[in-house]
Amino acid sequence: MMENEYILRLQGITKSFPGVKALDGVSFDVKRGTIHALVGENGAGKSTLIKILAGIYHADEGALHFNGRDNVAFRTPHESHQAGIGVVHQEIKLADPLTVAENMFVGNLVYTKLGLVDWKTMKKRARQIIRDLGIDIDVNAPVSALSVAKQQIVEICKAVNLEMKLLIMDEPSATLTERELEIMFGIVRKLRDEGITIIYISHRLDEIFELADMVTVLRDGKHIGTVPVSSVTRDRLIAMMVGRELGQQYPKEEIAIGETVLEAKGIVRRGVLKDISFSVKKGEIFGISGLVDSGRTELARAILGIDRLDSGEVFVRGKKVNYRGFRDAIHDGLGLIPEDRKKQGLVQIFDIKTNICMVNLKKVIRAGIVRKRLVNRYGTEYAKKLRVVMPSLETQVQFLSGGNQQKVVVAKWLMQDSEILILDEPTRGIDVGAKAEIYRLMTEMVKEGKTVIVISSEMPELLGMCDRIMVMHEGQKKGELTREEANQERIMALCV
Repeated sequence: MMENEYILRLQGITKSFPGVKALDGVSFDVKRGTIHALVGENGAGKSTLIKILAGIYHADEGALHFNGRDNVAFRTPHESHQAGIGVVHQEIKLADPLTVAENMFVGNLVYTKLGLVDWKTMKKRARQIIRDLGIDIDVNAPVSALSVAKQQIVEICKAVNLEMKLLIMDEPSATLTERELEIMFGIVRKLRDEGITIIYISHRLDEIFELADMVTVLRDGKHIGTVPVSSVTRDRLIAMMVGRELGQQYPKEEIAIGETVLEAKGIVRRGVLKDISFSVKKGEIFGISGLVDSGRTELARAILGIDRLDSGEVFVRGKKVNYRGFRDAIHDGLGLIPEDRKKQGLVQIFDIKTNICMVNLKKVIRAGIVRKRLVNRYGTEYAKKLRVVMPSLETQVQFLSGGNQQKVVVAKWLMQDSEILILDEPTRGIDVGAKAEIYRLMTEMVKEGKTVIVISSEMPELLGMCDRIMVMHEGQKKGELTREEANQERIMALCV
């Protein structure tokens, strides 16, 4: 009875890396045919555990029992797949030039009796899987032409085609709109109802309460608890994740608003931005809302001189500027925490202290030479200020969790001491504890007289932290709301 009830049982799973114990005796069970959420702060051990299940890492100690098999040890991802475990990663792992059907059958081709690839049968099977999930995707379309949401659905279809018994979904909603999220939820529930077990990883707690049957909490590599979602409150779940009560989630304070420090007039980039005008004041947290592809990031890039304007004017502290590149904007006191921290915010193979100091080299250079003592000094100061969890300052940032990588990006711009800082999706993919740190820093910046512009798809954080919110849709400004006027309904009405 026990073997039939639980598809996965973990007993004392331990995994260490140089300088850190990623998993420390983790034990819990996953019931067959359920949606089982896995939550915890960045660095809690979630990714390491998933990689062990996927055959990428091997546990140092402990036992893994899967689908009636005892003491399973997957030596390769292929062995994990063969056993019936599929993973939909946060970062899409499809072959862009191939079609939907081709991606669904990679490594699992069907052949005719003559030994030829049976494209007709594979396309028919692909269409059937897509139809059964209630979605509309052309199996002949290259995946490069699909939205991120549809690419993730193709990943799910691929797992269904391989007849996976357990599907692990790692932050599947990070880049999805509300409508796309509804579609994804419908697919996940349909898979559960068909008997497929789902392990669902997300930092968005609202999703956990809406979707999951059970939830397991990891903290600092340890198993804190596994409970029915119906029996736990949001505050209790957060306390289990961070080991303490967070208190006020959005530490917004009333700050004296000063003069206008940034003004944009009639900003146009053909095919992208259409006659956008707005202004931001000293000491203000100014939010920019809108659906994915509404032009929010493109607006920031245009203002900072990263992309050229076709027409329009930008004024900084009352002076008209014409930045020829991002370096000009940096010298003028502007900064950007980019949406894609891995590719645009950090040099992954550099260590933490080097990443922190790389924008403001003048602070660490003496007589034309980079002084190691100063790099260590500033690296230590800002890593401590941001509470970066790390083995050492010499650790390459590629080995940090997503939340700690984001803290390093923020630390870099704090060291630069930018007067006007644009944060593009600053809390995407990071845990509630790291989010609280980011919000605290935003408040500290405006208290110091700086100005913060926040681009975010997280409506609660815009409502919780911003003095004003501008809403964009298809490259246009659709409206602007004060803190008192703004609510979720009014913002959504302008977004569409």
